[in-house]
Amino acid sequence: MSTALLASCLSAAGRVTDGGMARRKKDEAALAAEEEAELAAALEESTRLEEERRAPDEQASCSLAAERPPSGEEEEEPPADFICPITTEVMSDPVMAADGHAYERSAIERWLATKSTSPMTGEELGNTGLFPSHILRRMIREWQGAQ
Repeated sequence: MSTALLASCLSAAGRVTDGGMARRKKDEAALAAEEEAELAAALEESTRLEEERRAPDEQASCSLAAERPPSGEEEEEPPADFICPITTEVMSDPVMAADGHAYERSAIERWLATKSTSPMTGEELGNTGLFPSHILRRMIREWQGAQ
């Protein structure tokens, strides 16, 4: 065989081999992409199944959370109008004074035993009479009952 013919054959063989390698690389890349897509689909399916499994538990815990305060918190803060400005506690027997503010009866009676001024404004009270606030008492009791 002549050297030219041998070189031509080897060159053709090299092209065939290079072409085969290129095809093989394309096939490997396609397989890798296909495997990646399958893994992504499997991950999505796994996530969906996990969410479906948790859904009843989360719904139950949400309804329980609505019924009772979360752990670490004892109860919801009371509205500011339910707090006596003297004791800073929720009132049980609220009364209205001449200054227009509500106080716990025993606290304002102690205050008025030694002073004739408003605990809120410091101004002189023209009238030291106290009047029960039935509406406020009812609202406080309803709030406490909801706790």
